[in-house]
Amino acid sequence: MTGAYSMVSQSIKGGTTDTTVTSLKQLKIFTSDFMMYANVEPADSVSGFGVGTYSINKDTITENVFFNASDSSSSDSAASYHLTITKTDKGYTQVIPEIGTDKYKLTEVYTTIGTAVTTPIDGLWKAVGAYDIKGTDTTKIEPAQYKMYSAGHFMFGHTWADSTKKLHTGMGFGTFIMEGTTKIKEHIEASTYAQFRGQNVDLEIEMMGTDEYKQTITGADGTKSVEFYKRVKK
Repeated sequence: MTGAYSMVSQSIKGGTTDTTVTSLKQLKIFTSDFMMYANVEPADSVSGFGVGTYSINKDTITENVFFNASDSSSSDSAASYHLTITKTDKGYTQVIPEIGTDKYKLTEVYTTIGTAVTTPIDGLWKAVGAYDIKGTDTTKIEPAQYKMYSAGHFMFGHTWADSTKKLHTGMGFGTFIMEGTTKIKEHIEASTYAQFRGQNVDLEIEMMGTDEYKQTITGADGTKSVEFYKRVKK
């Protein structure tokens, strides 16, 4: 299952509900140890993401999600989902027979979009520190963010609270190219933040061994966003 997959459609059936959605933008990545998904509805920018481990038994994948967030809620309580997988010529179809308190049947169709490219930064990462620099002012940030690189694709998901303490979820995903060992160019295909959709973002990377790195983004006005990541291990 390792690779990157783009969702084509999502169907929910149960009770009086029978609906199929094709507008939701969702990317799902499986590494050898972890899975992560992120999605956004372009019409209203409502987004979500989830991170976890997984195991395979014949045609069933068990996803053990240890963090997920959607819109104004998040959870770090572990939850397991059993997915019946059917491989197709273009990707795969997954079915969760009963999900949620209403026991809906959830069916998602995916197409394979991953590449065979590998990089030193491939894997799942968790932000462990961040700060912004604007002129002579430095603002420390307490991030709640995960990021994954694999199969030529990347995604991030984070949560943050506004001045009223209301929680918000943000995400983004797309393709990336690692230029040498110190630069990454990300192309953002989908994001909660409309101003970044379709844009390229240049990152300066400083690897600190194989399991930690520092990421710096410099804005057009000279402001800097600095984030520190640690590799998540199984």
